[in-house]
Amino acid sequence: MKQLYTRWGRKLDPDHVWEEYPRPLMRRSSYCSLNGRWSCCFSDTPDLPKAYEEQILVPFSPESLLSGVGRQLQPGEYLWYERVLPKFYSGKGRLLLHFGAVDERCLVYIDGTKVGGHAGGYLPFTLDITEQVRGKKAPRLTVRVMDDSDTSYHARGKQKLQRGGMYYTAQSGIWQSVWMEEVPEAFIGELSLKPKADMGQVRVRVAADGDHPVRISVYPAGLYEDISPDAPSLISPKEAPLLTAEGRTNTELTLDLPEVKMWNGKTPYLYPYTVTMGEDQVESYFALRTFTIEPDGRRIPRICLNHVRQFQRGVLDQGYWSDGLYTAPSEEAFLFDLTSMKDLGYHMIRKHGKVEPERWYYHCDRLGIVVWQDIVNGGSSYKDWYVTYLGTAFSYLGVKPGDRTHYLLSRTDPAGRREYAHEMVSTIRHLSAHPCIAAWTLFNEGWGQFQTRAMTRLAKKTDPTRLIDSASGWFDEQCGDINSIHNYFFPMTLKPEEKRAAVISEFGGYTYTIPEHSTGDDLYGYGDYANLTALQGAYEEREVEVNRLIPKGLCASVYTQVSDIEDETNGIFTYDREVQKLKLSSVI
Repeated sequence: MKQLYTRWGRKLDPDHVWEEYPRPLMRRSSYCSLNGRWSCCFSDTPDLPKAYEEQILVPFSPESLLSGVGRQLQPGEYLWYERVLPKFYSGKGRLLLHFGAVDERCLVYIDGTKVGGHAGGYLPFTLDITEQVRGKKAPRLTVRVMDDSDTSYHARGKQKLQRGGMYYTAQSGIWQSVWMEEVPEAFIGELSLKPKADMGQVRVRVAADGDHPVRISVYPAGLYEDISPDAPSLISPKEAPLLTAEGRTNTELTLDLPEVKMWNGKTPYLYPYTVTMGEDQVESYFALRTFTIEPDGRRIPRICLNHVRQFQRGVLDQGYWSDGLYTAPSEEAFLFDLTSMKDLGYHMIRKHGKVEPERWYYHCDRLGIVVWQDIVNGGSSYKDWYVTYLGTAFSYLGVKPGDRTHYLLSRTDPAGRREYAHEMVSTIRHLSAHPCIAAWTLFNEGWGQFQTRAMTRLAKKTDPTRLIDSASGWFDEQCGDINSIHNYFFPMTLKPEEKRAAVISEFGGYTYTIPEHSTGDDLYGYGDYANLTALQGAYEEREVEVNRLIPKGLCASVYTQVSDIEDETNGIFTYDREVQKLKLSSVI
Protein backbone atom coordinates (compact mmCIF):
# COMPACT_ATOMS: atom_id res chain seq x y z
CA MET A 1 0.00 0.00 0.00
CA LYS A 2 1.01 3.61 -0.52
CA GLN A 3 2.25 5.69 2.39
CA LEU A 4 -0.19 8.40 3.34
CA TYR A 5 0.27 10.73 6.28
CA THR A 6 -2.34 12.87 7.97
CA ARG A 7 -1.58 16.50 8.82
CA TRP A 8 -1.28 15.45 12.48
CA GLY A 9 1.09 12.61 11.66
CA ARG A 10 3.36 14.89 9.64
CA LYS A 11 3.88 17.24 12.59
CA LEU A 12 4.09 14.54 15.28
CA ASP A 13 6.86 15.11 17.84
CA PRO A 14 8.19 11.68 18.93
CA ASP A 15 9.27 13.17 22.26
CA HIS A 16 5.74 14.36 23.02
CA VAL A 17 3.25 11.74 21.82
CA TRP A 18 -0.14 11.16 23.44
CA GLU A 19 0.75 12.88 26.72
CA GLU A 20 -2.87 13.65 27.71
CA TYR A 21 -4.15 11.99 30.88
CA PRO A 22 -5.53 8.62 29.68
CA ARG A 23 -8.35 8.02 32.19
CA PRO A 24 -10.63 11.07 32.63
CA LEU A 25 -13.21 9.15 34.70
CA MET A 26 -10.67 8.44 37.45
CA ARG A 27 -8.09 11.21 37.46
CA ARG A 28 -5.28 11.54 39.99
CA SER A 29 -2.56 14.16 40.22
CA SER A 30 0.07 11.41 39.92
CA TYR A 31 0.83 10.61 36.29
CA CYS A 32 3.85 9.54 34.25
CA SER A 33 3.45 8.80 30.53
CA LEU A 34 5.53 5.98 29.07
CA ASN A 35 4.60 6.77 25.47
CA GLY A 36 7.49 7.51 23.14
CA ARG A 37 10.48 5.59 21.84
CA TRP A 38 10.95 2.00 23.01
CA SER A 39 13.38 -0.65 21.78
CA CYS A 40 11.76 -3.56 19.96
CA CYS A 41 12.47 -6.76 18.06
CA PHE A 42 10.72 -9.75 16.55
CA SER A 43 11.61 -13.35 17.37
CA ASP A 44 10.40 -16.92 16.95
CA THR A 45 11.18 -17.92 20.53
CA PRO A 46 9.48 -17.08 23.86
CA ASP A 47 12.87 -16.51 25.51
CA LEU A 48 13.88 -12.98 26.47
CA PRO A 49 15.92 -11.41 23.65
CA LYS A 50 19.62 -10.75 24.02
CA ALA A 51 19.47 -7.68 21.76
CA TYR A 52 16.91 -5.28 20.28
CA GLU A 53 17.39 -4.35 16.65
CA GLU A 54 15.19 -1.25 16.25
CA GLN A 55 13.01 1.35 17.90
CA ILE A 56 9.24 1.70 17.90
CA LEU A 57 7.13 4.73 18.73
CA VAL A 58 4.57 3.69 21.38
CA PRO A 59 1.54 3.63 21.28
CA PHE A 60 1.50 2.96 17.52
CA SER A 61 1.30 -0.64 16.29
CA PRO A 62 4.34 -1.95 14.37
CA GLU A 63 2.22 -2.22 11.21
CA SER A 64 1.61 1.55 11.14
CA LEU A 65 3.66 4.29 9.50
CA LEU A 66 3.94 6.28 12.71
CA SER A 67 5.50 3.41 14.63
CA GLY A 68 8.64 3.65 12.48
CA VAL A 69 8.65 -0.14 12.06
CA GLY A 70 6.27 -1.03 9.22
CA ARG A 71 6.27 -4.77 9.93
CA GLN A 72 3.38 -7.21 10.41
CA LEU A 73 3.52 -9.49 13.45
CA GLN A 74 2.62 -12.97 12.24
CA PRO A 75 0.91 -15.75 14.23
CA GLY A 76 3.58 -17.81 16.01
CA GLU A 77 5.98 -14.86 16.22
CA TYR A 78 6.83 -12.78 19.28
CA LEU A 79 7.07 -9.00 19.39
CA TRP A 80 9.25 -7.65 22.18
CA TYR A 81 9.27 -4.15 23.65
CA GLU A 82 11.72 -2.73 26.17
CA ARG A 83 12.54 0.56 27.86
CA VAL A 84 14.05 1.84 31.11
CA LEU A 85 11.49 3.25 33.53
CA PRO A 86 12.00 6.94 34.30
CA LYS A 87 12.68 8.24 37.82
CA PHE A 88 9.14 8.73 39.06
CA TYR A 89 8.45 6.46 42.02
CA SER A 90 9.13 8.06 45.43
CA GLY A 91 9.10 4.74 47.25
CA LYS A 92 6.38 5.78 49.71
CA GLY A 93 3.28 4.09 48.28
CA ARG A 94 2.34 1.71 45.47
CA LEU A 95 3.39 2.02 41.84
CA LEU A 96 0.75 1.03 39.28
CA LEU A 97 1.55 0.32 35.64
CA HIS A 98 -1.35 0.82 33.20
CA PHE A 99 -1.81 -0.37 29.62
CA GLY A 100 -4.70 1.08 27.59
CA ALA A 101 -4.76 -1.86 25.16
CA VAL A 102 -2.32 -4.46 23.83
CA ASP A 103 -3.34 -6.66 20.90
CA GLU A 104 -3.60 -9.51 21.64
CA ARG A 105 -1.80 -11.47 24.39
CA CYS A 106 1.11 -10.16 26.40
CA LEU A 107 3.43 -10.86 29.31
CA VAL A 108 5.12 -8.07 31.26
CA TYR A 109 8.57 -8.29 32.89
CA ILE A 110 10.60 -6.05 35.20
CA ASP A 111 14.34 -6.73 34.95
CA GLY A 112 13.57 -10.10 33.38
CA THR A 113 11.12 -11.22 36.08
CA LYS A 114 7.52 -11.79 34.98
CA VAL A 115 5.08 -9.53 36.85
CA GLY A 116 1.84 -10.30 35.00
CA GLY A 117 0.08 -10.41 31.67
CA HIS A 118 -3.18 -9.97 29.83
CA ALA A 119 -5.24 -11.57 27.07
CA GLY A 120 -7.58 -9.61 24.79
CA GLY A 121 -6.68 -6.77 22.48
CA TYR A 122 -9.25 -4.08 23.34
CA LEU A 123 -9.46 -3.54 27.10
CA PRO A 124 -7.14 -1.89 29.66
CA PHE A 125 -5.27 -3.67 32.43
CA THR A 126 -3.17 -2.64 35.44
CA LEU A 127 -0.23 -4.25 37.23
CA ASP A 128 1.17 -3.39 40.65
CA ILE A 129 4.96 -3.32 40.13
CA THR A 130 5.90 -1.83 43.50
CA GLU A 131 7.98 -4.72 44.81
CA GLN A 132 9.79 -5.21 41.50
CA VAL A 133 11.02 -1.58 41.29
CA ARG A 134 11.50 -0.65 44.95
CA GLY A 135 15.09 0.34 45.62
CA LYS A 136 16.15 0.09 41.97
CA LYS A 137 17.63 3.03 40.07
CA ALA A 138 16.76 2.11 36.47
CA PRO A 139 14.46 -0.93 36.21
CA ARG A 140 13.87 -2.32 32.72
CA LEU A 141 10.29 -2.82 31.54
CA THR A 142 9.86 -5.58 28.93
CA VAL A 143 6.64 -6.58 27.16
CA ARG A 144 6.21 -9.74 25.07
CA VAL A 145 3.31 -9.85 22.60
CA MET A 146 1.69 -12.61 20.54
CA ASP A 147 -1.23 -12.14 18.15
CA ASP A 148 -3.20 -14.83 16.31
CA SER A 149 -5.15 -12.18 14.39
CA ASP A 150 -7.81 -13.82 12.17
CA THR A 151 -6.33 -17.32 12.43
CA SER A 152 -8.15 -17.93 15.73
CA TYR A 153 -11.45 -17.09 17.43
CA HIS A 154 -10.27 -14.07 19.46
CA ALA A 155 -11.89 -10.65 19.10
CA ARG A 156 -10.42 -8.77 16.13
CA GLY A 157 -12.98 -6.40 14.60
CA LYS A 158 -12.16 -5.81 10.91
CA GLN A 159 -8.51 -6.92 11.14
CA LYS A 160 -7.20 -9.44 8.64
CA LEU A 161 -3.70 -10.64 7.76
CA GLN A 162 -4.67 -10.72 4.07
CA ARG A 163 -6.31 -7.30 4.00
CA GLY A 164 -8.64 -6.21 1.22
CA GLY A 165 -12.20 -5.06 0.55
CA MET A 166 -14.05 -4.49 3.81
CA TYR A 167 -11.22 -6.03 5.88
CA TYR A 168 -8.20 -3.98 6.89
CA THR A 169 -4.55 -4.29 7.91
CA ALA A 170 -4.22 -6.41 11.04
CA GLN A 171 -2.85 -4.72 14.16
CA SER A 172 -0.64 -6.02 16.93
CA GLY A 173 1.10 -4.94 20.07
CA ILE A 174 0.68 -1.81 22.15
CA TRP A 175 -1.81 0.55 20.52
CA GLN A 176 -3.06 2.67 23.43
CA SER A 177 -1.22 4.68 26.07
CA VAL A 178 1.12 3.14 28.64
CA TRP A 179 1.51 5.05 31.91
CA MET A 180 2.27 4.90 35.61
CA GLU A 181 0.83 6.44 38.73
CA GLU A 182 1.88 6.40 42.36
CA VAL A 183 -0.87 5.79 44.92
CA PRO A 184 -0.94 5.45 48.73
CA GLU A 185 -0.67 2.01 50.34
CA ALA A 186 -4.44 2.09 50.79
CA PHE A 187 -5.94 3.38 47.56
CA ILE A 188 -9.20 3.61 45.62
CA GLY A 189 -9.48 0.69 43.21
CA GLU A 190 -12.60 1.43 41.15
CA LEU A 191 -15.60 3.71 41.06
CA SER A 192 -19.04 2.32 40.25
CA LEU A 193 -21.67 4.96 39.59
CA LYS A 194 -25.38 4.54 38.76
CA PRO A 195 -27.25 7.74 37.90
CA LYS A 196 -30.98 7.62 38.66
CA ALA A 197 -32.04 10.58 36.56
CA ASP A 198 -35.80 10.28 37.11
CA MET A 199 -35.23 10.31 40.87
CA GLY A 200 -32.61 13.08 40.89
CA GLN A 201 -30.16 10.66 42.48
CA VAL A 202 -26.79 9.11 41.89
CA ARG A 203 -25.53 5.94 43.58
CA VAL A 204 -21.79 5.55 44.09
CA ARG A 205 -19.75 2.56 45.18
CA VAL A 206 -16.05 2.99 45.93
CA ALA A 207 -14.14 -0.28 45.61
CA ALA A 208 -10.96 -0.80 47.64
CA ASP A 209 -9.13 -3.46 49.60
CA GLY A 210 -10.50 -3.27 53.12
CA ASP A 211 -13.09 -1.15 54.88
CA HIS A 212 -12.30 2.58 54.79
CA PRO A 213 -14.26 5.82 55.25
CA VAL A 214 -14.82 7.82 52.05
CA ARG A 215 -15.98 11.36 51.36
CA ILE A 216 -17.71 12.27 48.09
CA SER A 217 -18.10 15.88 46.97
CA VAL A 218 -20.33 16.64 43.98
CA TYR A 219 -19.93 19.98 42.20
CA PRO A 220 -22.51 21.95 40.18
CA ALA A 221 -23.22 20.68 36.67
CA GLY A 222 -21.46 22.52 33.87
CA LEU A 223 -21.01 22.63 30.10
CA TYR A 224 -17.49 21.78 28.96
CA GLU A 225 -17.67 21.73 25.16
CA ASP A 226 -15.09 24.52 24.88
CA ILE A 227 -12.76 23.33 27.63
CA SER A 228 -9.16 22.64 26.64
CA PRO A 229 -8.82 18.93 25.77
CA ASP A 230 -5.93 18.53 28.22
CA ALA A 231 -7.51 20.56 31.06
CA PRO A 232 -6.30 19.06 34.36
CA SER A 233 -9.75 19.33 36.00
CA LEU A 234 -13.41 20.12 35.38
CA ILE A 235 -13.61 21.73 38.82
CA SER A 236 -12.85 25.41 39.32
CA PRO A 237 -10.51 25.95 42.31
CA LYS A 238 -12.97 28.47 43.84
CA GLU A 239 -16.09 26.39 43.26
CA ALA A 240 -17.99 25.13 46.32
CA PRO A 241 -19.44 21.59 46.34
CA LEU A 242 -23.10 21.14 45.54
CA LEU A 243 -23.19 18.45 48.21
CA THR A 244 -20.81 16.35 50.30
CA ALA A 245 -21.57 12.90 51.70
CA GLU A 246 -19.66 10.33 53.73
CA GLY A 247 -19.78 6.56 53.56
CA ARG A 248 -17.65 3.41 53.50
CA THR A 249 -15.77 1.56 50.79
CA ASN A 250 -17.43 -1.38 49.02
CA THR A 251 -20.87 -0.10 50.04
CA GLU A 252 -23.29 1.77 47.77
CA LEU A 253 -23.98 5.35 48.82
CA THR A 254 -27.09 7.15 47.51
CA LEU A 255 -26.79 10.91 46.87
CA ASP A 256 -29.90 13.08 46.43
CA LEU A 257 -29.01 16.00 44.17
CA PRO A 258 -30.39 19.43 45.13
CA GLU A 259 -30.41 20.43 41.44
CA VAL A 260 -31.11 18.36 38.34
CA LYS A 261 -29.63 19.30 34.97
CA MET A 262 -30.11 16.72 32.26
CA TRP A 263 -27.50 15.69 29.70
CA ASN A 264 -28.48 15.94 26.02
CA GLY A 265 -26.95 16.93 22.70
CA LYS A 266 -27.60 20.66 23.11
CA THR A 267 -26.76 20.94 26.80
CA PRO A 268 -24.46 18.04 27.76
CA TYR A 269 -24.29 18.85 31.47
CA LEU A 270 -21.61 17.00 33.43
CA TYR A 271 -21.40 16.88 37.23
CA PRO A 272 -17.75 16.75 38.41
CA TYR A 273 -17.12 14.99 41.70
CA THR A 274 -14.22 13.94 43.92
CA VAL A 275 -13.76 10.88 46.10
CA THR A 276 -11.39 11.03 49.07
CA MET A 277 -10.22 7.95 50.96
CA GLY A 278 -7.48 8.66 53.46
CA GLU A 279 -4.49 10.00 51.53
CA ASP A 280 -5.97 9.08 48.15
CA GLN A 281 -8.21 11.35 46.07
CA VAL A 282 -9.60 10.91 42.56
CA GLU A 283 -11.71 13.17 40.37
CA SER A 284 -14.47 11.97 38.06
CA TYR A 285 -17.78 13.11 36.57
CA PHE A 286 -21.26 11.82 35.80
CA ALA A 287 -24.38 12.96 33.98
CA LEU A 288 -28.12 12.54 34.38
CA ARG A 289 -29.93 11.15 31.34
CA THR A 290 -32.07 8.21 30.25
CA PHE A 291 -32.34 6.23 27.01
CA THR A 292 -35.63 4.36 26.66
CA ILE A 293 -38.03 2.88 24.12
CA GLU A 294 -41.49 4.47 24.52
CA PRO A 295 -44.61 4.41 22.29
CA ASP A 296 -45.69 7.54 20.46
CA GLY A 297 -49.33 8.63 19.98
CA ARG A 298 -49.84 5.86 17.43
CA ARG A 299 -48.20 3.30 19.74
CA ILE A 300 -45.14 3.04 17.51
CA PRO A 301 -41.97 2.36 19.56
CA ARG A 302 -39.61 5.36 19.60
CA ILE A 303 -36.14 5.95 21.01
CA CYS A 304 -36.32 8.62 23.70
CA LEU A 305 -33.62 10.66 25.39
CA ASN A 306 -34.86 11.82 28.79
CA HIS A 307 -38.34 10.57 27.77
CA VAL A 308 -38.39 12.91 24.76
CA ARG A 309 -38.56 11.32 21.30
CA GLN A 310 -35.25 11.69 19.49
CA PHE A 311 -34.42 10.56 15.97
CA GLN A 312 -30.78 9.49 16.26
CA ARG A 313 -29.05 10.40 13.01
CA GLY A 314 -25.71 8.65 13.12
CA VAL A 315 -22.58 7.76 11.21
CA LEU A 316 -20.45 4.60 11.28
CA ASP A 317 -16.95 5.13 12.70
CA GLN A 318 -14.31 2.40 12.53
CA GLY A 319 -11.49 4.54 13.86
CA TYR A 320 -8.75 3.80 11.31
CA TRP A 321 -6.07 6.31 10.30
CA SER A 322 -3.84 6.26 7.23
CA ASP A 323 -0.67 6.69 9.30
CA GLY A 324 -1.60 5.40 12.77
CA LEU A 325 -4.07 2.63 11.74
CA TYR A 326 -5.84 1.75 15.02
CA THR A 327 -4.26 4.70 16.85
CA ALA A 328 -5.11 8.28 15.96
CA PRO A 329 -1.92 10.32 15.47
CA SER A 330 -3.02 12.72 18.21
CA GLU A 331 -5.99 13.76 20.29
CA GLU A 332 -6.43 16.72 17.97
CA ALA A 333 -6.96 14.22 15.14
CA PHE A 334 -9.87 12.30 16.64
CA LEU A 335 -11.36 15.55 17.91
CA PHE A 336 -11.41 16.61 14.25
CA ASP A 337 -13.53 13.56 13.43
CA LEU A 338 -15.94 14.14 16.31
CA THR A 339 -16.49 17.85 15.75
CA SER A 340 -16.71 17.42 11.96
CA MET A 341 -19.45 14.82 12.27
CA LYS A 342 -21.36 16.99 14.73
CA ASP A 343 -21.07 19.99 12.40
CA LEU A 344 -22.44 17.83 9.55
CA GLY A 345 -25.59 17.12 11.55
CA TYR A 346 -24.71 13.71 12.97
CA HIS A 347 -25.33 13.65 16.70
CA MET A 348 -24.83 9.88 17.04
CA ILE A 349 -21.79 7.72 16.23
CA ARG A 350 -21.79 3.96 15.94
CA LYS A 351 -18.35 2.83 17.06
CA HIS A 352 -17.87 -0.24 14.91
CA GLY A 353 -15.62 -3.22 15.64
CA LYS A 354 -13.33 -1.41 18.07
CA VAL A 355 -13.05 0.04 21.57
CA GLU A 356 -11.42 3.47 21.60
CA PRO A 357 -9.19 5.00 24.30
CA GLU A 358 -11.22 6.40 27.17
CA ARG A 359 -10.49 9.99 26.12
CA TRP A 360 -12.54 9.46 22.95
CA TYR A 361 -15.64 8.71 25.06
CA TYR A 362 -14.81 11.61 27.38
CA HIS A 363 -15.00 13.99 24.43
CA CYS A 364 -18.30 12.48 23.32
CA ASP A 365 -19.55 13.01 26.88
CA ARG A 366 -18.64 16.69 26.93
CA LEU A 367 -19.65 17.39 23.30
CA GLY A 368 -23.08 15.74 23.68
CA ILE A 369 -22.48 13.08 21.01
CA VAL A 370 -24.49 9.86 21.47
CA VAL A 371 -22.55 6.60 20.98
CA TRP A 372 -23.71 3.14 19.98
CA GLN A 373 -20.84 0.85 20.99
CA ASP A 374 -20.11 -2.45 19.26
CA ILE A 375 -18.87 -5.40 21.27
CA VAL A 376 -15.82 -6.37 19.22
CA ASN A 377 -16.54 -9.38 17.04
CA GLY A 378 -14.49 -12.56 16.88
CA GLY A 379 -14.85 -16.15 15.75
CA SER A 380 -13.00 -18.32 13.25
CA SER A 381 -12.65 -17.36 9.59
CA TYR A 382 -15.96 -15.90 8.35
CA LYS A 383 -17.94 -17.56 5.59
CA ASP A 384 -18.68 -14.43 3.61
CA TRP A 385 -20.84 -16.32 1.10
CA TYR A 386 -23.24 -16.95 3.99
CA VAL A 387 -22.99 -14.05 6.45
CA THR A 388 -22.57 -11.33 3.80
CA TYR A 389 -24.05 -12.35 0.45
CA LEU A 390 -26.79 -14.73 1.56
CA GLY A 391 -27.32 -12.57 4.64
CA THR A 392 -28.13 -9.59 2.44
CA ALA A 393 -30.61 -11.67 0.46
CA PHE A 394 -32.15 -13.08 3.65
CA SER A 395 -32.75 -9.53 4.90
CA TYR A 396 -34.42 -8.41 1.68
CA LEU A 397 -36.61 -11.53 1.46
CA GLY A 398 -37.57 -11.43 5.13
CA VAL A 399 -35.97 -14.81 5.82
CA LYS A 400 -34.95 -15.41 9.47
CA PRO A 401 -32.16 -18.05 9.40
CA GLY A 402 -31.37 -17.80 13.14
CA ASP A 403 -28.10 -18.34 14.97
CA ARG A 404 -28.16 -22.03 15.83
CA THR A 405 -25.62 -23.22 13.25
CA HIS A 406 -22.27 -22.54 14.92
CA TYR A 407 -20.36 -23.74 11.86
CA LEU A 408 -21.93 -21.24 9.46
CA LEU A 409 -21.49 -18.37 11.95
CA SER A 410 -17.89 -19.32 12.83
CA ARG A 411 -18.46 -20.11 16.52
CA THR A 412 -17.71 -23.84 16.81
CA ASP A 413 -15.12 -23.47 19.58
CA PRO A 414 -16.68 -23.40 23.10
CA ALA A 415 -13.66 -21.49 24.44
CA GLY A 416 -14.34 -18.75 21.89
CA ARG A 417 -17.95 -18.47 22.99
CA ARG A 418 -16.92 -18.23 26.65
CA GLU A 419 -14.30 -15.63 25.80
CA TYR A 420 -16.82 -13.49 23.92
CA ALA A 421 -19.25 -13.53 26.86
CA HIS A 422 -16.47 -12.53 29.26
CA GLU A 423 -15.22 -9.72 27.03
CA MET A 424 -18.76 -8.45 26.37
CA VAL A 425 -19.37 -8.07 30.11
CA SER A 426 -15.92 -6.54 30.62
CA THR A 427 -16.45 -4.01 27.83
CA ILE A 428 -19.83 -2.95 29.23
CA ARG A 429 -18.40 -2.54 32.73
CA HIS A 430 -15.36 -0.67 31.41
CA LEU A 431 -17.40 1.93 29.52
CA SER A 432 -20.67 2.02 31.43
CA ALA A 433 -19.90 5.23 33.35
CA HIS A 434 -19.75 7.27 30.13
CA PRO A 435 -23.11 9.04 29.70
CA CYS A 436 -22.69 9.29 25.92
CA ILE A 437 -23.29 5.56 25.39
CA ALA A 438 -26.91 4.83 24.47
CA ALA A 439 -26.72 1.28 23.11
CA TRP A 440 -24.59 -1.85 23.00
CA THR A 441 -24.42 -3.69 19.67
CA LEU A 442 -23.71 -7.34 20.45
CA PHE A 443 -23.34 -8.95 17.00
CA ASN A 444 -22.86 -7.56 13.50
CA GLU A 445 -23.99 -9.36 10.33
CA GLY A 446 -23.60 -12.78 11.90
CA TRP A 447 -19.83 -12.46 12.51
CA GLY A 448 -19.22 -14.95 15.29
CA GLN A 449 -22.85 -14.73 16.40
CA PHE A 450 -24.21 -17.35 18.80
CA GLN A 451 -26.83 -17.75 21.54
CA THR A 452 -28.12 -14.25 20.83
CA ARG A 453 -30.97 -14.40 23.31
CA ALA A 454 -28.71 -15.58 26.14
CA MET A 455 -26.08 -12.92 25.36
CA THR A 456 -28.81 -10.26 25.26
CA ARG A 457 -30.04 -11.31 28.71
CA LEU A 458 -26.49 -11.21 30.04
CA ALA A 459 -25.82 -7.77 28.56
CA LYS A 460 -29.11 -6.40 29.94
CA LYS A 461 -28.33 -7.84 33.39
CA THR A 462 -24.88 -6.22 33.29
CA ASP A 463 -26.30 -2.85 32.24
CA PRO A 464 -30.09 -2.45 32.41
CA THR A 465 -29.86 1.28 31.60
CA ARG A 466 -28.85 1.02 27.92
CA LEU A 467 -30.58 -0.20 24.80
CA ILE A 468 -29.43 -3.50 23.30
CA ASP A 469 -29.01 -3.96 19.54
CA SER A 470 -28.71 -7.73 19.64
CA ALA A 471 -28.04 -8.42 15.95
CA SER A 472 -27.14 -5.55 13.65
CA GLY A 473 -27.93 -6.27 10.02
CA TRP A 474 -29.50 -9.70 9.87
CA PHE A 475 -29.71 -13.04 11.71
CA ASP A 476 -32.29 -11.41 13.99
CA GLU A 477 -33.46 -13.51 16.93
CA GLN A 478 -36.39 -11.23 17.87
CA CYS A 479 -34.73 -10.06 21.09
CA GLY A 480 -33.20 -6.87 22.46
CA ASP A 481 -34.62 -3.37 22.12
CA ILE A 482 -33.92 -2.76 18.42
CA ASN A 483 -34.94 -4.22 15.08
CA SER A 484 -31.65 -3.47 13.34
CA ILE A 485 -31.51 -3.42 9.53
CA HIS A 486 -28.66 -2.90 7.03
CA ASN A 487 -29.68 -1.62 3.61
CA TYR A 488 -27.05 -0.82 1.00
CA PHE A 489 -28.77 -1.96 -2.19
CA PHE A 490 -32.55 -1.98 -1.94
CA PRO A 491 -35.36 0.60 -1.66
CA MET A 492 -35.90 1.71 1.94
CA THR A 493 -38.85 -0.02 3.58
CA LEU A 494 -40.05 -0.36 7.14
CA LYS A 495 -42.31 -2.67 9.16
CA PRO A 496 -42.66 -1.25 12.70
CA GLU A 497 -42.91 -3.76 15.55
CA GLU A 498 -44.93 -3.48 18.73
CA LYS A 499 -42.04 -3.19 21.19
CA ARG A 500 -38.67 -2.86 19.44
CA ALA A 501 -37.49 0.35 17.80
CA ALA A 502 -36.90 0.17 14.02
CA VAL A 503 -33.39 1.24 13.03
CA ILE A 504 -31.36 1.31 9.81
CA SER A 505 -28.01 0.64 11.47
CA GLU A 506 -26.01 0.81 8.21
CA PHE A 507 -26.74 2.34 4.81
CA GLY A 508 -25.03 4.35 2.09
CA GLY A 509 -21.37 3.48 1.69
CA TYR A 510 -21.13 5.33 -1.61
CA THR A 511 -17.68 5.30 -3.19
CA TYR A 512 -15.56 7.99 -4.77
CA THR A 513 -11.77 7.55 -4.91
CA ILE A 514 -9.24 10.38 -4.92
CA PRO A 515 -5.98 8.54 -5.71
CA GLU A 516 -3.61 11.05 -4.10
CA HIS A 517 -5.55 10.71 -0.84
CA SER A 518 -5.93 6.93 -0.92
CA THR A 519 -3.75 3.96 0.06
CA GLY A 520 -5.78 1.12 -1.46
CA ASP A 521 -4.94 -0.88 -4.56
CA ASP A 522 -8.52 -1.91 -5.31
CA LEU A 523 -11.95 -0.36 -4.92
CA TYR A 524 -14.61 -1.47 -2.48
CA GLY A 525 -17.93 0.16 -1.66
CA TYR A 526 -21.64 0.14 -2.39
CA GLY A 527 -21.94 2.20 -5.56
CA ASP A 528 -19.11 4.00 -7.41
CA TYR A 529 -19.53 7.62 -8.54
CA ALA A 530 -17.61 9.54 -11.18
CA ASN A 531 -17.41 12.88 -9.38
CA LEU A 532 -18.28 14.64 -6.14
CA THR A 533 -21.47 16.13 -7.57
CA ALA A 534 -22.87 12.70 -8.42
CA LEU A 535 -21.76 11.39 -5.02
CA GLN A 536 -23.50 14.23 -3.18
CA GLY A 537 -26.67 13.70 -5.21
CA ALA A 538 -26.84 9.98 -4.44
CA TYR A 539 -26.20 10.65 -0.76
CA GLU A 540 -29.01 13.22 -0.57
CA GLU A 541 -31.43 10.90 -2.37
CA ARG A 542 -30.76 8.21 0.20
CA GLU A 543 -31.24 10.64 3.08
CA VAL A 544 -34.61 11.64 1.56
CA GLU A 545 -35.60 7.97 1.68
CA VAL A 546 -34.57 7.82 5.34
CA ASN A 547 -36.53 10.95 6.20
CA ARG A 548 -39.68 9.55 4.61
CA LEU A 549 -39.54 6.61 6.99
CA ILE A 550 -39.28 8.64 10.19
CA PRO A 551 -43.04 9.34 10.47
CA LYS A 552 -43.66 5.63 9.80
CA GLY A 553 -41.55 4.58 12.78
CA LEU A 554 -37.84 4.80 11.89
CA CYS A 555 -35.95 5.74 15.07
CA ALA A 556 -32.31 5.97 13.97
CA SER A 557 -30.07 5.74 10.91
CA VAL A 558 -26.34 5.17 10.51
CA TYR A 559 -24.53 6.32 7.34
CA THR A 560 -21.39 4.42 6.27
CA GLN A 561 -18.91 6.00 7.09
CA VAL A 562 -16.66 8.73 8.62
CA SER A 563 -13.61 8.19 6.42
CA ASP A 564 -12.14 6.02 3.67
CA ILE A 565 -10.18 3.01 4.93
CA GLU A 566 -7.65 1.39 2.59
CA ASP A 567 -9.61 -0.14 -0.34
CA GLU A 568 -12.95 1.00 1.06
CA THR A 569 -13.22 4.56 -0.27
CA ASN A 570 -16.76 5.28 0.90
CA GLY A 571 -15.98 7.86 3.56
CA ILE A 572 -17.33 11.33 4.13
CA PHE A 573 -13.64 12.23 4.38
CA THR A 574 -10.66 10.74 2.59
CA TYR A 575 -8.43 8.41 4.60
CA ASP A 576 -6.03 11.24 5.49
CA ARG A 577 -8.96 13.57 6.37
CA GLU A 578 -7.74 16.14 3.82
CA VAL A 579 -10.78 16.14 1.50
CA GLN A 580 -14.38 16.30 2.67
CA LYS A 581 -16.23 14.44 -0.06
CA LEU A 582 -19.77 14.98 1.28
CA LYS A 583 -21.07 18.38 2.36
CA LEU A 584 -23.70 19.41 4.86
CA SER A 585 -27.06 18.73 3.25
CA SER A 586 -30.35 20.56 3.66
CA VAL A 587 -31.89 17.07 3.75
CA ILE A 588 -30.37 16.56 7.21
